[in-house]
This record gives sequence, structure tokens and C-alpha cells, in this order.
Amino acid sequence: MTGGDPEELAGDGVFLDHRERYAESAEFTRVWRRVLEGETVDYEGKHVKVRGARLMFKPVQQPRPPLWFGGSSEPAQELAAEQVDVYLTWGEPPAQVKEKIDQVRAKAAAQGRTVRFGIRLHVIVRETNEEAWQAADKLIANVDDATIAKAQAAFQRADSVGQRRMAALHGGRRDKLEISPNLWAGVGLVRSGAGTALVGDGPTVAARIKEYEALGIETFILSGYPHLEEAYRVGELLFPHLDLQVPLVPQPRVVQAHGEAVANDFTPEKKSRPGLRRA
Repeated sequence: MTGGDPEELAGDGVFLDHRERYAESAEFTRVWRRVLEGETVDYEGKHVKVRGARLMFKPVQQPRPPLWFGGSSEPAQELAAEQVDVYLTWGEPPAQVKEKIDQVRAKAAAQGRTVRFGIRLHVIVRETNEEAWQAADKLIANVDDATIAKAQAAFQRADSVGQRRMAALHGGRRDKLEISPNLWAGVGLVRSGAGTALVGDGPTVAARIKEYEALGIETFILSGYPHLEEAYRVGELLFPHLDLQVPLVPQPRVVQAHGEAVANDFTPEKKSRPGLRRA
């Protein structure tokens, strides 16, 4: 996380400006990647200097854990093109997401690399589209204009390009929150970072997800409020409309011990759970 709020960063002792923070991040990740791949590293940069840096224990993932990274600014895209495995974007309208994908993909190609892509979104899914939009309205029904104004003012001090792009989607106004078909920016009125949600019934939200997939998005990081209840709704109403590879769920294996049934370990269940079947 390179950081986007100068006041918050100052509290942590970080006084670098936006571009210099990305320069520091680039140096750090260059060392990190080499160390995780098993090298003993000597490196002397402007911000990061190490001698004989090495990893005592090898990572389980080989050659190293994948590096995921997000950032909308030019320095962020340059870092992603050079080093990351998966570039993440917040949930902007498809045309804007495509623009960023094309930019990062071109920058990576210029360095002889390829990058995968992911997106961060909230989800509000219900039995019908009408119920989903009612749930979206209810989510911010008790947020007054003063609270919105205070949150937006706090966001304005950030030097994060991604945060500015999020704020520009709604401009702090309640009357223009559907910024693209079924893409709702109400969360971003008072929440920094990922501020958009896909809203609708299962088939509608699935169709919007597939639109992003067609642009090149491979990974979807989804959430909702409240988390547990929305997780159930996504599993029951959305997943059946997506072509998902569902992992096997460990199930207890029952063995006999002194004539009594005892569950002593776990074996993979051969079937998918209800609501998580492939379409």
C-alpha cells in the first residue's frame, strides 16, 4: 500500500510526496521479488539499501507469492508494468476500466511482460432488481448531507489519483449515483477507497460481471454490508449464474472406535455446496 493521505502518512513518519512514495515502493518490490525467489540481494537505491538480504525460509508458493498491486496514477501503472503479477482497479464504469487495462497492458508489453487484472467491487444482490435498489437506498438512508460533506472534504486532501477518480463518479451528490448500468456509487459518498457496488438480481449482476470479464478482468474481489448476510445472498442468488470452479469442501470422515461413531479427520466432499454449483 503506497498510501494516499498525506496527513495520515505524516503520522506514520512518512513525508515523501506522491511520486517519491511510488519510487520507494518500486525499489522495495524489486528487492522483495528477488529475495522471495531465493536470491541473496545487494541493492542500493535512493530509498532502499540492503546488503546480503536473504530469506531464511522458502515460501510455499514457488517461485514466490504473486504480487498484487493497485494504483491509477502514471507512477503506479509504471510500477505495475515492471513488477506486478495482478493489477487491481476499483469498480469504475467499464469504459474507464478498459482504459486502465489498455494502459497497463501496453506499458507491460513494452517491457516484455504480461499482467493479469482484477477488480474490487461491492455487491447488492436480491431476488429482484427492485428489491436490490431498495436495499441500496436503505444502506445510505440514515447518512445526512453533513456527514457526506465531511467525508468528501477528508477525501479531497488525499493525493491518491484512484480516490479522486472515485469521488468524481458521483461528485458528492445523491441524485446521480447510478454511474453506469447497475453500477452504484452510493458507498463512496462516505467510504474511501472502493466506493461502488453492482446492484440487481442474480442474472443482472452476473451479466455485469461478465462485461468486466470480457475486458480482461480475471479476479473479482467482492464484498457487501453486512458481510455475512450478503455473503449468503451472493452464494444463493449470484453464484448459480456464474461459471465457477468451486473448491472441494472438506467433510468429516466418521470411523468406528469401540463401537461408537467418531469424526476424526476430514476428507474432500465430492459435491459442491448448494448455491455454489456451476451454471
